[in-house]
Amino acid sequence: MRVLSGMLLVLCLGGPVFEAGGATPPRLMLATAYHGHAEVQAYLVSEKLDGVRGRWDGQVLWTRGGERIHAPAWFTRGWPTTPLDGELWIGHGRFDEASALVRTDDPDDPRWQAMHFMVFDLPGDSAAFASRVSHLQALIGAAGNPQLRMIEQRRVTSAAALDAWLQQVVDAGGEGLMLHRRDAHYVAGRSDALLKYKPFDDAEARVVGYAPGQGKFAGLLGALLVETADGRRFRLGSGFSDAERTTPPPVGTWVTYRYNGLTSRGLPRFARFLRVRDVLPPPDPVR
Repeated sequence: MRVLSGMLLVLCLGGPVFEAGGATPPRLMLATAYHGHAEVQAYLVSEKLDGVRGRWDGQVLWTRGGERIHAPAWFTRGWPTTPLDGELWIGHGRFDEASALVRTDDPDDPRWQAMHFMVFDLPGDSAAFASRVSHLQALIGAAGNPQLRMIEQRRVTSAAALDAWLQQVVDAGGEGLMLHRRDAHYVAGRSDALLKYKPFDDAEARVVGYAPGQGKFAGLLGALLVETADGRRFRLGSGFSDAERTTPPPVGTWVTYRYNGLTSRGLPRFARFLRVRDVLPPPDPVR
């Protein structure tokens, strides 16, 4: 679909819909944002990977939304029978590949060779997080499967050291860091015991229209008109490839965008397109 010069199309649709294929989404621990006010010495810190959240129930892999993941038998061979929480990850900047593979029903797809399940927690373990990390190390070592790995957890001595590590991760193509309180227990839902630290925020919005391009983008997409779940509308005019400007996401599509805080009107500041969101996350678990 090409965007016609001089046209602005707006189409209002219904509210967000979540479909989980009839399955109940796993009750996962979710992060809140770190804004520089936590005592970092009380946390263990790991890299935030740009993968697909996965839950191993001891027999089967599930997405955050409750969809079964049809991984090859060799991929999960030897995994422990206790639940694991982690990210299905291929590498930096390869989220779209990981997401597409997870959504296939083909365990014979050769792309599984590049996938790893990067584990960061034990949902069924009642111990504090620091102890759960030790338990994880033992379980993954005993599994002896190279597709099953543990995300490195480090102690950080100061906010300055945390910022320095964040910059290293971002420079290497990563998203950011995760901070998990050493004394925290696994509790489903959002918690200040688990923090995400990134140089930008991200969120989802639905495409409701287009603004035509000008100048070098004449005849192509100039900006997406998007609407958040709470009804705020704004434009996404940057972050697109030439192919995405030629064939933009259809009206009704949910997309992920990055931004740097909010304006005085409550709109995302410096919002830019990141990717199409194929599956929306389910509602946060109720405690």
